[in-house]
Amino acid sequence: MKQRYIGESNWQASAIALGIMRMNSLTVDQAAKAIDTAYDSGINFIDSADIYGGGDSEKIFGQALKQSGVSRDQLYIQSKGGIISGKRYDFTKQHLIDAVDGSLERLGVDYLDSFLLHRPDPLMEPEEVAEAFDELQKSGKVRHFGVSNFNPQQYLLVQEAVDQRLMINQLQFSIMHTGMIDFGMHTNMTDTRSINHDGGILEFSRRMGVTIQAWSPFQYGMFAGTFINNDKFPELNKVLQELADKYGVSKNAIAAAWILRHPADIQVIIGTMNPEHIADSAKGGDVDLTKQEWYDVYFAAGNDLP
Repeated sequence: MKQRYIGESNWQASAIALGIMRMNSLTVDQAAKAIDTAYDSGINFIDSADIYGGGDSEKIFGQALKQSGVSRDQLYIQSKGGIISGKRYDFTKQHLIDAVDGSLERLGVDYLDSFLLHRPDPLMEPEEVAEAFDELQKSGKVRHFGVSNFNPQQYLLVQEAVDQRLMINQLQFSIMHTGMIDFGMHTNMTDTRSINHDGGILEFSRRMGVTIQAWSPFQYGMFAGTFINNDKFPELNKVLQELADKYGVSKNAIAAAWILRHPADIQVIIGTMNPEHIADSAKGGDVDLTKQEWYDVYFAAGNDLP
């Protein structure tokens, strides 16, 4: 399994992480099996959020971790906060502190390795975020900080207010969600792909030394479904299968390897709870696609060169 330096630090973690958004659908025994399989496959980074499963995903994880063969100190555990589901975003000092406390209690751990602001709050007061981060760090409850789904200006607004280095930005990215690549390739053109939706977030993150965590790596659209073995994408699946056969892995592993091949040192968050799929996808962390193979997959997804 490839390793990634997180942010501009000496913190190294697996290039593929396990997201537990769907863990609330498992029994504790099933969740323990998922954790064991992930760790045995080289995954040592867990991604969560306080709203996943209404908090039940973290509860199941906390119980399952005690039942698994993996100890707390063998994992990096990350959570996110700031969303009050269906009502508002809330980056007030007290809400962020309460969000971390709630996650710690549900997860059954004493600290988070990282805590991210979960989607930008337009009513955010950066000074309150700074106060919350200071308190969380001084208390030992959070070691590192970051953001999720922030554009460059939003990132800078927070970074300029806080003393801690923002090390992570979690963004949707996959073979079928390549806007931040397309925009750069279609510079000074007038087609749809030339539109800058995100402020050059990919290049910005590389310049700032921010680790991009790619969520929904096997999905198309906004939670529309997976493109793997989907009849809507025959050419893509054909190319993925050819590469899977060449490297002796699954299509999911190739889709993960495609993201990892980018020089931005992206970390991939897989969300499957199926132990077989976890093990299959994790093998993408051992595959090194050639540059031509990377482009072949990009073309098979319906993209072209300008």
